[in-house]
Amino acid sequence: MPVLSTPAGDLSYERRGSGPPIVFVQGVGVAGCGWAPQVAALADRHTCISFDNRGLGASAARRDTALTVEGMAEDAIALVTGLGLGPAHWVGHSLGGVIAQRVALVRPDLVRSLALLCTFAGGRDLARPPWRLIWHGTWSRLGTRGLRRRAFARLVTPPAVIRARGIDAIIDELEAAFGRSLATSPAIADAQLRALRRHDERARLGELRAIPTLVVSGGQDLIARPAAGRALAEGIGTAVFEAWPDAAHALPIHAAAALNARLATHLAAALAA
Repeated sequence: MPVLSTPAGDLSYERRGSGPPIVFVQGVGVAGCGWAPQVAALADRHTCISFDNRGLGASAARRDTALTVEGMAEDAIALVTGLGLGPAHWVGHSLGGVIAQRVALVRPDLVRSLALLCTFAGGRDLARPPWRLIWHGTWSRLGTRGLRRRAFARLVTPPAVIRARGIDAIIDELEAAFGRSLATSPAIADAQLRALRRHDERARLGELRAIPTLVVSGGQDLIARPAAGRALAEGIGTAVFEAWPDAAHALPIHAAAALNARLATHLAAALAA
C-alpha cells in the first residue's frame, strides 16, 4: 500500500476505482482493510480511498504527537488534499463517524456528503454502557485466545446471525475483514478510545445542515446504540436516520450487501442534489 507523509506521521492508504471520490474512515482498532466489502461494491463507479488511522496497521505515528479526534481528522484532511481530491463523500464507522463529522465542521469544502454508521456525536454517548457490552467487552480481553475471539464476535454481531451461520464462521469473516486476530486488540486501540471519550462537538452539529447526511444505526448495537444515532441525526437537523433492527456494530460486514445498496442510493442522491 502507498504511504503519504504528514506532519503527524505516515499514512498508509489504498486507492481503488474511478469516479467521484469516497473516503472511508474506520473505527477503533480496525485498519482500512475493514472497508473491503464496501470498496469492492462501489469501486466500479467511485474512487474509493481507505486508510489506516495513525498508529494502526501500516500507518506510523510520531511519538511526540498526542492522539486526538482533531488530529485524526487532520490526518484525513492531509490525505485527501495530498492526493489532490476535490469534495468527497465521507463514510465513517463508529470513531470514524466522529472523525468524519470533525472533517465536515472544519473543512466543509472537502465534503460532498456524509454517511455516518454505528456512531454518535461524541464521548458522552459512551457513558453508562449496557451490561451486555460490559460482559462481552470484558471477556474479549480475558481468558483463553478462543474465549477472547468468541466474546468479541458476540460483542459486534447480532445473536440471530451467529445462530444462523455459526460463531466460527463469524470469527473467520471478522478476522478476514480486520486483517488480524480478534484475540488481540492493537496497542493504539486504548488511546483511540480515550481520544473518543474526550471529544464531543454536539453543540456544533447544526453547522452540518447543508451537507446531505445519512445516519444508520444497528438496532442491536451494544456500542453505538440507536438512541445515540437518532440524537446525532436530530442534532444535524436535516440528516436521514435509519435504525436497522437486525444489525449490530459490525453492520458493514454482516449486513454488507444491504449497506452497499443503501450507500449507492445515498451517494447517487447526493450527486444529483
